[in-house]
This record gives sequence, structure tokens and C-alpha cells, in this order.
Amino acid sequence: MLVFKFGGASVKDAAGIINLGKVVSLYTDKQLLIVVSAMGKTTNALEKLTKAYVSGADDLHDIYEEIKQYHYNIIGELFDANDPVFNEVANTFVEIDWMIEDEPHDDYDFIYDQVVSVGELVSTRIVNAYLNKTGLKSQWLDVRGYIHTDNNYREGTVQWDKTRESIKKDIPALLAKGIVVTQGFLGGTSENFTTTLGREGSDYTASILASSLGAESVTTWKDVPGILNADPKLFKDTVKFDELSYTEAIEMTYYGATVIHPKTIKPLQNAKIPLLVKAFTNPDAPGTIIKEDGRNHFEKPVIILKQNQVLLSLSAKDYSFISEDHLSEIFRLFAQSHVKINMMQTSALSFTVCFDFDEERFNKLLKLLSESFKAKYNHNLTLITTRHYTPESFKKLTEGKVVLLEQVSRNTAQVVVR
Repeated sequence: MLVFKFGGASVKDAAGIINLGKVVSLYTDKQLLIVVSAMGKTTNALEKLTKAYVSGADDLHDIYEEIKQYHYNIIGELFDANDPVFNEVANTFVEIDWMIEDEPHDDYDFIYDQVVSVGELVSTRIVNAYLNKTGLKSQWLDVRGYIHTDNNYREGTVQWDKTRESIKKDIPALLAKGIVVTQGFLGGTSENFTTTLGREGSDYTASILASSLGAESVTTWKDVPGILNADPKLFKDTVKFDELSYTEAIEMTYYGATVIHPKTIKPLQNAKIPLLVKAFTNPDAPGTIIKEDGRNHFEKPVIILKQNQVLLSLSAKDYSFISEDHLSEIFRLFAQSHVKINMMQTSALSFTVCFDFDEERFNKLLKLLSESFKAKYNHNLTLITTRHYTPESFKKLTEGKVVLLEQVSRNTAQVVVR
């Protein structure tokens, strides 16, 4: 049994869905579980819709209509006008209709998950219908009834025992009947509310399902030929890795490599299931394989850029040294605000951290920290991480930039720049 994950870029238009069908048709001799992300930039659009709803923006319904029309245009290219998929998608969008008719809930993260999750629900309805139309027998599955999480909205923590039990109970029998199509990124609470597993979490979904079912492998289909040493949109002359070990892949995702979600590797490593990263435009090409004994060979340093960073420096209001008690309180407030630290540094009188900017979470965090600490911060920064660097390569990355914070260890160098 194989698990495939198709990201938003692979299903961004009708041509992408047709191509997905062609890729799937190459593996009809296998049981297939297919995990699909929201189409194209739909998640971004639904995030914009969420903010408009919460703020009471005048263009709320315009944003919503644009999202719906984008999907209906794709359906129109793939299906006849009387195909049942039109009603399936309309009924799925009703989940948003119901929500935006009422006053916003107090918890922004709760609203976010209920709205943004519709992207995956719609995309999988369309993909499932298309596969059946082309003779690839397929069944739609609502993953929210199988991946069980706590109530930590936007970053749901998987309840593994309950999740494994649910997956093993039903899904093998469904796979025996044909292809199963389900959503990435989503989970469900015991109260039947939707949670998400963290941005770009569809890879993690595939990993959860594969490890619970003992899959032969997981393949994530991307718009790149495999895992590269840097983002080809930002750097020339990138090189592809044929193989990587689980350990190296975990390090790369920890520092922000976006080709794989950070939580993806561990469940696969525990179950000894290889992860393949392949190009959906060239399914016969080998791509990159991540496995226990993967060979790590680095012709060039691995370069990871994280944009939209905040650099925050905290000091005690009474000018006392930053002690273990101070650090304990700071970390508690970061955890309470669901803000993950990407880099940190301590001096006698200050503690400095770098993290992704999220307006809602940042404002909440700053308010909490300001009760006990003086805070200074900079926005719109970039965190550059390079693994297996050389002094020359690291120097070249920082040329012409204002360096605000720098850390260098044996294998990894990090720098925050403006």
C-alpha cells in the first residue's frame, strides 16, 4: 500500500488535476491512499477571508465569492454542467456560509480552523469526482473522523492511540475496494470541531496515515525534482539530493526547509517507512528518497531562508540579570501564545529571540511579556540558516546585508538580517 500526497501547486487548476489522474493511473497495481491539499493559493485566500470576517471588513463577501468562483471555474473545465460534484462542492462551502452569518467567536484560532479547513474539503471532493469520472474507482474520506486531536486550534496535537485505532479499524477495508482520497492538514476534536495540524501540514497527515497503516512508502509530489540544497526561486545552480537520512531531513525541516512539514519525518522513522519527494510533472524521475540509511552527500551547503521574521529583545524592568527564572517565565508565555522560537541568544541583561511573524499571536505575546519585561523588536527581517557551510559560503550570504544577530556552530550557521 502506498500513500501519495499532492500539494496545492499540483492541483491549482484543471490541468493539474488531469495530471494527478495520469500519475495515479501509473500505480493501479497498488492500493493507494491519496492525501490532497487545498488548491493553489486557496489557504492564503481563506486566511484573508477569516481576517475579513473577524474584523467586519466590507469586502468579506467579495473575497468569498472569488474563492468559490475559482473552484467552480475548475469544475466547469472538468465536468458536465449536471455533474453531482457541483452540489457536493456547494454543500461543502455551506460550512463557511453558516459561520459568517453569525457574530465571530472569541477565539480567532478556532474560527481560523473552521474556515480554512474548507479548502481541503473542496479540493478532495473535486479530485475524487475526477478520478471516478476517468474510471479510477475512488472513495472520498473525511479525515476529521480519523485523525483525532486536542483543542489546540491551528496546531492540533494528535492523540495517537485513538488515531491509530480509528485508522486501522476502517481504512484497510476501504483500500481493498479501491483508491481512497482524503484531506491533508486537518483533524477533529472529541466535540466534532475541526482542527488544523499547522501550516503546510498535509505531509504530516500522510505520515500519520502511513505509519498507522504500515505503508510501503509515502510519496509527496512537488513542483521541484526532489529536495534541493536551496530554493530554486531564490538561488541559481541548486543541486538535488538523491538520498537523505531521516536525521538530516529532520534537521533541515527544523530550520525551516519548506519542502517537508517539520513533523513529517518522525512517525515514518519510527515505522521505518521511506519518504520519496518527486516531481508531479515527471513521475518517472527518481526524485529524493529519505530513509534510515540514506546517504548524506553535500556538494554545496544547504541554505534555508525564512522571511517575515521578528527579532525581539527582552530585558528585566529592574535591570537585573536574565536568570533561569526569567527564562522559565518567557518560555511559558511563548508556549501559551503558540509562538515557536527559530533562534535565541542570551546575554547578561537581555534575551533575544527570532520567530515567524503572525499578527494575532505576536500582539497577544507582546501584551503578556510587557507585564514583566521591557521589549524592543524589529519586523520584516530574514533568517538565513546554512548547514554544512564553509566560511566563504556564509560570508557570501551576508554580503550587503545588515546583520542583527549571528550564531555559528560546527555544522550550522544562522544569521538574522535586514
